[in-house]
Amino acid sequence: MNRDMLSQRLQRRGFTVLLAADGAEGVMLARRERPDLVLMDLSLPIMDGWEATRQLKSDPETAHIPIVALSAHVLPAERERARAVGADAYATKPIDLPELLALIERLIGKP
Repeated sequence: MNRDMLSQRLQRRGFTVLLAADGAEGVMLARRERPDLVLMDLSLPIMDGWEATRQLKSDPETAHIPIVALSAHVLPAERERARAVGADAYATKPIDLPELLALIERLIGKP
């Protein structure tokens, strides 16, 4: 439900949104579509967001894609762990949309 709500809010602001149901599908979709940015929930089925991020950042074809790790955990250790696997930024849930939009703009350089 959160994924669908966030995608609708981003689409209303002009973003094209691709959705993946799990980490494995997300990695496949990112490799095929080469998005400008990935919003990566860290708690995904099949392959969690930690491993999906690690795979995308270790692949020369997708390593350049900025990844924003999304998690309900606010502990500094979680942020550090996300950076260690390659996330470019970290946002906590529930998502603050204006804050997320500013982060996206900073990472992809587009308003």
